[in-house]
Amino acid sequence: MRRLWMTAALAAGACSAPAPPPAAPAPVVPPSGAATISAADLSRDLYAFADDSMLGRDAATGDAVRAARFLAARAASAGLEPAGDSGTFLQRVPLVREYMTARSRITVTTPRGTQSFPLGPQLVPLPSLGDSEPLPKLDADGDMLFAGYALSDSDGEIAERSVAGKVVVFLMSDPPGMDSVRRAETAILHPPAERVARLVQRGPAAVVMIVSGRGAALLPAAYGELRDSSVRLADALTPRTRTLPMVLLCEGRASAPFLPDGWPATGKRATLAGRHLSAHIELIRRAIPAYNVVGVRRGAEPALRGTYVAFGAHLDHIGIQRPVGGDSIANGADDDGSGSVALLAIARAAVTQRPAPKRSMLFVWHTGEELGLYGSEWFTAHPTVPLDSIVAQLNADMIGRNARDSLYLVGPNAAPNGQSARLGRIADSVNATLTPPFEINREWDSPSHPEQIYYRSDHYNYARNGIPVLFFTSGLHADYHRVSDEPGKIDYHKLARVAAYIYDVGLAVADRPGRLVPVRSADER
Repeated sequence: MRRLWMTAALAAGACSAPAPPPAAPAPVVPPSGAATISAADLSRDLYAFADDSMLGRDAATGDAVRAARFLAARAASAGLEPAGDSGTFLQRVPLVREYMTARSRITVTTPRGTQSFPLGPQLVPLPSLGDSEPLPKLDADGDMLFAGYALSDSDGEIAERSVAGKVVVFLMSDPPGMDSVRRAETAILHPPAERVARLVQRGPAAVVMIVSGRGAALLPAAYGELRDSSVRLADALTPRTRTLPMVLLCEGRASAPFLPDGWPATGKRATLAGRHLSAHIELIRRAIPAYNVVGVRRGAEPALRGTYVAFGAHLDHIGIQRPVGGDSIANGADDDGSGSVALLAIARAAVTQRPAPKRSMLFVWHTGEELGLYGSEWFTAHPTVPLDSIVAQLNADMIGRNARDSLYLVGPNAAPNGQSARLGRIADSVNATLTPPFEINREWDSPSHPEQIYYRSDHYNYARNGIPVLFFTSGLHADYHRVSDEPGKIDYHKLARVAAYIYDVGLAVADRPGRLVPVRSADER
């Protein structure tokens, strides 16, 4: 599951609480339509898929390719038809990475001489503020101005006549001595992003944000996130004019040339007399090999076999991380090894299903989910079957942990225009036949929930194309995005039970004669 990163978190240092520990195991009764799905097969596949030899399946480094080839071989063995490029199971996803080259430079000239600063976790240029935002410039040259905390226009810190053409430095933290009430007001009224926006409107040559304390401790993680965010789909890299001033993040303890002499005693606006910043960021692009894996179980009904129930999971994870106890490989057994091997099990069940489902079943293992849902974005923009022939998409991401009979469903309420409500009804009716049924948690089934789960996995790209979706997940846990997300921590009986449930929901949709008409009013719900 993709992690969402917000620059403001550098100042806040917030983190999510882990989910409760798993409850005691309960008896497993396989659903009638999925008796061929076994915990033993899932365990066998997952120990291979989440092995150290996969190097964490990072799409940004190309290491997810070996995972894609593994799944393609397993899909062929299961009896699926290839539905990728040129009669294969693989669909190429054109990822590219933008690199800052060694010719990039940042220098500060002071009365004592010129100092060069290396780019890295202590000094981070932001070549992009987001896919939909204007781009910062890659060159800056100007005298430096210290704007204190840049909290307002009225206190003289950022008067308009003193900012244009200057390199404006400000502190992202709060002034010392603030009581808790004022600190809360500042967080609401003057968050870092709002301070940057006000400064940018005044036409500076560059904005330098000084972070310290907990914010500075998060800079290495921010640098890693920003490095990963430099990976894009090739067709999303259309040239855009760089209209914003350069934006830099700088660690406070390493920023002496960026702060007035005598700081912190001097807290008001200062000219930083005699100090001048010159910066040039040079970017190059390199292609990264990346593939979705696509297969089909052909339906039996001539009138319906040209339509599809799609099953999805993501094959990538976050790769090599900082070592913990000598382990640096984030195996991603739950995220999303569990969903990936569940799709293999569902595919095997679908191929052996008798009678065969009326509609066809489409299986897509997406790459690049952790980088920005890129595999599903590419597939829905360049589908290997007509996009309007997909009647529903069932997405599985992190389905092997926490209490055995608990499950989150997202989509029936979160997707717009009631387009997934009928699919949710089908899922509920199938669940009612299970012994015991799952305890469905609908807390995340909202587009406005703070965790933003609806936007964080591949179902979203199908939903925004008008396709009814269901997102199945057993929730977050303490091993999320850590090297400790290992195959030995998966509850394989639960994983089999969830996979069987997803399959039965898909089978119910596949055998429906009509499409899932949106539910557009509360009365219809």
